[in-house]
Amino acid sequence: MSMTSPHGESREESSLRKETLRRRTFAIISHPDAGKTTITEKLLLYAGCLDVAGMVRGRRNQRAVTSDWMELERKRGISVTSTVLSFEYQGFHINLLDTPGHEDFSEDTYRTLMAADCAVMVLDVTKGVEPQTKKLFKVCVQRKIPIITFVNKLDRPGGDPIGVLGEIEQVLGIGASPLNWPIGEGADFRGLCDRRSRVATVFQPDTTASLMVPSESVPLDDAESSLLTQEERESLQRDLDLLDHAGEPFTRERFLEGTVTPVFFGSALTNYGIEAFLEAFLDLCPSPDMRQEDIRARTEFSGFVFKLQANMDPRHHDQVAFLRVCSGIFTRDMDVTNARTGKKLRLARSHRLFARDRETTDVAYPGDIIGLGHTGDLRLGDTLYVGTPIHFASMPRFELECFARVMCNDTLRRKQFDRGLTQLTQEGAVEVLLNARSTQREPILAAVGRLQFDVVQARLQTEYGVETQLAPLDYHIAREVKGTLRDVEALQLPYSAMVTTAHDGRVIILFKSQWDFDYCKKGNTSVEFVTP
Repeated sequence: MSMTSPHGESREESSLRKETLRRRTFAIISHPDAGKTTITEKLLLYAGCLDVAGMVRGRRNQRAVTSDWMELERKRGISVTSTVLSFEYQGFHINLLDTPGHEDFSEDTYRTLMAADCAVMVLDVTKGVEPQTKKLFKVCVQRKIPIITFVNKLDRPGGDPIGVLGEIEQVLGIGASPLNWPIGEGADFRGLCDRRSRVATVFQPDTTASLMVPSESVPLDDAESSLLTQEERESLQRDLDLLDHAGEPFTRERFLEGTVTPVFFGSALTNYGIEAFLEAFLDLCPSPDMRQEDIRARTEFSGFVFKLQANMDPRHHDQVAFLRVCSGIFTRDMDVTNARTGKKLRLARSHRLFARDRETTDVAYPGDIIGLGHTGDLRLGDTLYVGTPIHFASMPRFELECFARVMCNDTLRRKQFDRGLTQLTQEGAVEVLLNARSTQREPILAAVGRLQFDVVQARLQTEYGVETQLAPLDYHIAREVKGTLRDVEALQLPYSAMVTTAHDGRVIILFKSQWDFDYCKKGNTSVEFVTP
């Protein structure tokens, strides 16, 4: 007989509601070099997960940039794969989804955003809204993900806070409402003023490089205080009055609807404004309960796989599926149904994730991201459920624009080469094609961006011990053919086109130009051409 609370809910329901409300699951998005990775590290510092930036507090105390754990990421200083960091902070359970900023890894970023309840958009105050930021913002809008903005690098010369607000509104089409305002700019940046309380906080330079920046606060209308100069006080008052009368008003309802983004200012490098931002974020970020009510009412448990990653532990060549829990309580060893195949699965190996590190977890709640060990029985976009059948929206796919033939240098390593390509295909890192009308069997890599080829080569070498050569191909358009086998065999193709097959048997035609594709489409009206 289950115990019930005074509100009439069982102990399990009470635990589910309590744990869901304290979850915060969010992604950080930005253009490369806006400071996203630095902010991620500083958030982990404040949560007590790191001793110093780039140093993980763990059994071996290994020095590394926590979210960038791949060898290629460390060599190049860029993020090339999304990372999950789960930790506790001030009574909240945080699931931080760190995403690649480089446009060549858009697919991985977009898939990860599907697992987020909120997004933190990082902007460089001197550069404003950059191209990759615009692309990622559109995905957030499509997914109805509320966005909190952090304007970084206020200590750099050339910044224009008012100009950044205007650019957010004009370029992204969303209201921008600053909840704090900088005191000084560039080399003179030395504090922030809270718009609502009108309290100014001035930071004191700290030569000991401690995490908590020494600061003093004073009400803006305290004319007796010497903390602010008369010029600073008058400048702040003018800016705040302008924002009050002409700026975008902020309400939590408008934020959750996605019509306004709260804006915070600071410098991740010096820690100025990071603490205030994190505290405000915890208050503003919606819990999973606010975005999953319809799902919770329809099934006992549900979740979807938004990422696959091989060789997180290179010693065991394992495969991990990243599952976002959407409703119900996950328990280790539970039996679920895969909506794609209709088959039952027992989830015996489940882990809480912190970049590459992980630990066994027995229970997870809505909003949590868990790693599931699998042996190839899961695919990107798979929905797992218990109870009433449910199927979440499919993963987004993007147009393949870069193609190259990849060759294994050592024929004795062909088995490892094939296995590596198979796993990378399952992850969605690249598409592997074969020329259907040639005896030459070297696979063809198809990707969104050329940097993905570098990642494939690097991972084949480090994770599978296989050295490869790439031969770029002069193709720029790929289209899957929908039709009968007879229609496909009777295709009238330009001389330069190439017929290929994917690992799942789909027929994909490669074209060198838009003219070639248009010519082919006009001459083959019995088939349908779609983006693969």
